[in-house]
Amino acid sequence: MKLVTFENGGSERIGVVVEGGGIVDLSEHGLPHDMIELISAWPALKDSVGRIAREVAPRFKIEDVHLLAPVPRPQKILALGLNYADHIAESGIAAPERQIWFGKLPNAVNGPYDPVQIPKASSVVDYEAELVFIVGKRCRHVPKERAHEVIFGYAVGNDVSVRDWQMHTPQWLVGKSFDTHAPFGPWIATSDDIADPHALGIRCLVNGEIRQNSNTKHLVFNCFDQIAYLSQAMTLLPGDVIFTGTPGGVGIAMKPRKLLKAGDNVRVEIDDIGFILAQMVPEG
Repeated sequence: MKLVTFENGGSERIGVVVEGGGIVDLSEHGLPHDMIELISAWPALKDSVGRIAREVAPRFKIEDVHLLAPVPRPQKILALGLNYADHIAESGIAAPERQIWFGKLPNAVNGPYDPVQIPKASSVVDYEAELVFIVGKRCRHVPKERAHEVIFGYAVGNDVSVRDWQMHTPQWLVGKSFDTHAPFGPWIATSDDIADPHALGIRCLVNGEIRQNSNTKHLVFNCFDQIAYLSQAMTLLPGDVIFTGTPGGVGIAMKPRKLLKAGDNVRVEIDDIGFILAQMVPEG
C-alpha cells in the first residue's frame, strides 16, 4: 500500500493511494489522523486499511491536494554518510570501517513536491538522492536477520546539503539541517509492496539531466545492517526516518562543480516507489 499525509481545506489527513491516483481518506473511517499513530497500530489496522482501499471510492485526486512529508513530525531523522562505493571514491575519502551517522533536524522536513530553499547563508547547495525507510516498531538490539521485521516501508528522499556549512566542523549536523532540506515521500510504500529494497534503481535529475544513476544493491551497509547498528545504541520508534546514503554523481564532486541554484528543478526517483520533485527557490 501507498500511504500519504496530505492537506485539504486546512486540515491534515492521512490516506491510502489507490489505482488511478485517487486518495481514500482514512481519517474519515475511524482510523488515526496521524501517520505515526497509524504506523504504531498497523498490525491491528492493516487489514482494515486494505479493505477500505479496495471497497471505498476515493474522495480526492493526488493533484487536488497538498502532499506533505508522509511523516511530518518524526521523532528522529538519521542519515548515513559515505554508503555507496562510487560516492566514497568521488569524495576522495577512505572507505569507512564503521557506519558514519549524522542527524537531520525536524525543521528540515519538507513535502515531496514543495520548493526547497537556497539559503541566504550559502550558495554551495547540493542534492543527494537517497532511499529512505520508516521504522515501524519500537525496537532495540535487533539482529540483522530480523531487521526487515521492524521496517514499516520505504520512500524517496533528497538529503539536501549545504556543503560549506557541512564542512565547517567534523560534525555535519548544521550543514545537513537547513530549513526544507529533508524532502521525502511522496508516500510510504509499505514493506510488503517492495520485494527487495536492495535491488532498486535510484536516480537524480537536475533540469532533466541525469546526475546520479545507480542501484540500491550498491549500498555498502544495507538497510538491515543499519537497523542492527543503530538499535544497539538507541531505541528506534515508529515513524523514525532513516536516510540510507547517496550514490556517486553529487554536484560538489563534478569538474566543474554543478551546484544547485534558484530555478533548478530536482527530481529524485526510485524504482517501485515513485519520485519527488522540487524547485529550488531563494530563501524568503
